[in-house]
Amino acid sequence: MKHPQTEMSKNVSGLWRLWHATPLYLRIIVAVGLGLVFGVAIGDRAAALAIPSKLVLRLLGALAPPLILLAIVQALMRAQIQGRQTARLISLLLINTVVAIVIGLLVANIVRPGAWAGDAHPPAATAKMSAPAVDPLSQFLDNVPKSIAGPFSDDGKVMGVIFLAVALGVAMRRVRHHEIRTVDDLVHVGLSTLIVILYWVIDVVPFAVFGSVASIVGVKGFSAFLALGGFVLAVVVALLAQTVYYLLRIRFGSWVSPIAVLSGVRDALVMAFSTGSSTATMPLTYACLRENVGLREQSASLGALVGSNFNNDGTALYEAMSALFVSQLIGGNLTIEQQLMIVLTSIAASVGAAGIPEAGLVTMTMVFNAVGLPTDYIALLLTVDWLLDRCRTAINVMGDVTVSCLLDGAEPETAAHDDLIIE
Repeated sequence: MKHPQTEMSKNVSGLWRLWHATPLYLRIIVAVGLGLVFGVAIGDRAAALAIPSKLVLRLLGALAPPLILLAIVQALMRAQIQGRQTARLISLLLINTVVAIVIGLLVANIVRPGAWAGDAHPPAATAKMSAPAVDPLSQFLDNVPKSIAGPFSDDGKVMGVIFLAVALGVAMRRVRHHEIRTVDDLVHVGLSTLIVILYWVIDVVPFAVFGSVASIVGVKGFSAFLALGGFVLAVVVALLAQTVYYLLRIRFGSWVSPIAVLSGVRDALVMAFSTGSSTATMPLTYACLRENVGLREQSASLGALVGSNFNNDGTALYEAMSALFVSQLIGGNLTIEQQLMIVLTSIAASVGAAGIPEAGLVTMTMVFNAVGLPTDYIALLLTVDWLLDRCRTAINVMGDVTVSCLLDGAEPETAAHDDLIIE
């Protein structure tokens, strides 16, 4: 006779494997569907289901500062930038990112997707008003650290220290045998540990999506999703405008034709969209630029390998538009000074987002905090982030391609070589 506890552990293990074997986008789609059903079925009582999304946002907010810090430190330590093209590379990266943010803010100001919800009260605010004043889940949430250093402050809670210790202890088991001989090794271990914890958070995002959708539909109906559809449309339009900008820069600043570039790097763009990771796509991007487009080795490596650590135009555009969208949704209007602060914060956040999974969600909390927007509203964006993450990652890679083409100059390598022989 089989032991009941053994059978239970096998069932749990089987469900866990099935959960991980199911692609994230399918889990999110199912979560959205279930959230809609539960929201309609239980009405105002669904407000309590917003707790998982608040927990996910709290964890993302806590992880964002150290992740960005270590990501930037590692990128600067490992970047091989030398020669006369250093200043040009930096200027191209900065200009492209600023243009992306300006395009995003311009489209968001014209389309105003946040206003599509009408005069309805903000769903998150309503859910907050409708939720019970005190409940065990809220008390548990209060004990989750708001930052890595939070538990060690004067008003830190002992439970926060325990949460942090358990998370770091389990995560560091994967790197416990990694030798630390250099500062680079130390930074690598720290970043790897935090990314392991981040993957755990991403694992529970579908539960957060379910709770967020159910609470919004149950409390306020479907008005917020009309605004969300407008936001998706606005982001896609802005990303297409950024693509047109890239192609124009290539047309007038490089010897390669835009059509030839798109044809040569299409495999990299498809991989970026399918994986949602510009870091994973980086070797393929470099290979496409060298073998299909025919760029010089230095130009391809600087743009695709070095530049990719700092160049995340699509992420910067998305975060700026998200902040403006939420501002419109809650009936506020960001001033010119606040929008300028969004530009500066989005630039810094996009640099730190390099190589981080679900980078837009991780760093968006910092952009929101910079202009005083409530991070609770990021939960609404969880429902569409999987799709938009793929779109902006493809734009990130296209930005790397553009920088490489511009660094290559007005003449191909063969032409420059022939001129050298003639002289």
